[in-house]
Amino acid sequence: MNKNYYAILMAGGVGSRFWPVSTSSNPKQFHDMLGAGKTLIQKTFDRLNRFIPTENILILTNERYNDLVLEQLPKVKQEQVVLEPAMRNTAPCILYASLKIQKMNPNAVMIVAPSDHWIEDEQSFEDNVTACFDKCGKEEVLCTLGIQPTFPNTGFGYIEFEKGSDKNLKKVSQFREKPDYETAKEFLAQGNFLWNAGIFMWGVNTIVNAFKNYQPKQYELFERGVSCYNTVEEQAFIQENYPKADNISIDYAILEKSKAIFTLPATFDWNDLGTWGALYEKLNKDEDENAVVNGKVLLEDAKGNMIRSPKGKIVVVDGLKDYIIVDKEEVLLIYPKSKQQNIKEVLNQVKERFGDEYA
Repeated sequence: MNKNYYAILMAGGVGSRFWPVSTSSNPKQFHDMLGAGKTLIQKTFDRLNRFIPTENILILTNERYNDLVLEQLPKVKQEQVVLEPAMRNTAPCILYASLKIQKMNPNAVMIVAPSDHWIEDEQSFEDNVTACFDKCGKEEVLCTLGIQPTFPNTGFGYIEFEKGSDKNLKKVSQFREKPDYETAKEFLAQGNFLWNAGIFMWGVNTIVNAFKNYQPKQYELFERGVSCYNTVEEQAFIQENYPKADNISIDYAILEKSKAIFTLPATFDWNDLGTWGALYEKLNKDEDENAVVNGKVLLEDAKGNMIRSPKGKIVVVDGLKDYIIVDKEEVLLIYPKSKQQNIKEVLNQVKERFGDEYA
């Protein structure tokens, strides 16, 4: 295994569209959403650990999830868990982790990857990432994996690349915000747009220099702590200074400003598992297109439903079509799949009426 390969596994999100299974105290990355015998973070860690040394994988998460990380990833030591004392979006935590890695190994090339995506073909994933690592090791460039769009999705940002680019890594001309449906259709018709999966690769010096150039205030704030990083003084410095960081995403902070970005169209199937509907797409279904996780079911005149219950619980459904049915201790959700994007709002209403303990 290449000792210069590093990973930052992003595991701080709440995944509120997967409520009531995903809650702020136990988010979706720590659940076995697919009924596969492993949680999403365990599957992601194993996928990276095929080609990145165990000790070189850092887990970026919120302080409150520290114990969950250590419990679910027994190979990981406490010093590999990088804790955010405040929610400040993706740029500050990536800079902080990058400065830690740079101090350990200035020759590092690294991947930043979400902990909750579905990727089946792990060999293709490894091949794609290491192809980007090769480029990042030789040149001062930022790389991202783009996903070939299969329909005009309005829920993702897009990567526009220069037409006529190299058949493998393509020069990015710009990142585009989540489009409306008509714009998304135009993107697909033009043929030089990919979905932005939020999977990035770069040399550690390249990303640190990018922060120095494009986010000098942010860089100065975290650079002051370099002498403390990877020592017992780190926690006190971060507790005091992290909350002062700007709340900004890596896309806005760095990627939209950088002139040297390349994208590799991924050769593996990918799903961001962002909603119950996205999960439904990836699950095995019965002859009436019902997808069931964990429960035992008796179904009558039921079609196209996503059903999840505690292991072994019997669920009887009659006369429902295209519904999300999720049974969890104190909460039962029965909700049309067509309105799945509204689950975040439902969650806020539940909080207001019944209190935070259900969220």
